Amino acid sequence: MSRRPLPDHPVRVALLDLLAEHGTLTSTQAAALLGQSSGLCSFHLRQLAELGLIEEAPHQGGKARPWQLRWESEDETPAEEGFSALIHVTPREMAEIGASIQRLLFRYRDRGTRPADAVAVTAEVRLRSGNPVG
Repeated sequence: MSRRPLPDHPVRVALLDLLAEHGTLTSTQAAALLGQSSGLCSFHLRQLAELGLIEEAPHQGGKARPWQLRWESEDETPAEEGFSALIHVTPREMAEIGASIQRLLFRYRDRGTRPADAVAVTAEVRLRSGNPVG
């Protein structure tokens, strides 16, 4: 697989940085964070998609188009398994969920022998209370 050249445009570089930090963003959200117009951000997001660096993120429809980084692997197997869920829980339940996820992940991190076909995977888990960003 050949590496794609990274863009040298400052807005495109900033958009890639934001997507790496936030996971998914719409052009409106990116515009607010960058102090640019949503139209300008939308244009540059589409250009990054044409370069194969980002892709539309799964969403529930509607006008907003969230974007995410596009990851590739050498063997073209899925490079990412992701999901999100808005749930309503008590602070105690939130702590229980976090502890359960941590135990699950540590089972794989702490196992004695690594399978021959194992690949490195970064697992990022964020449980946030409050209103979701629209």
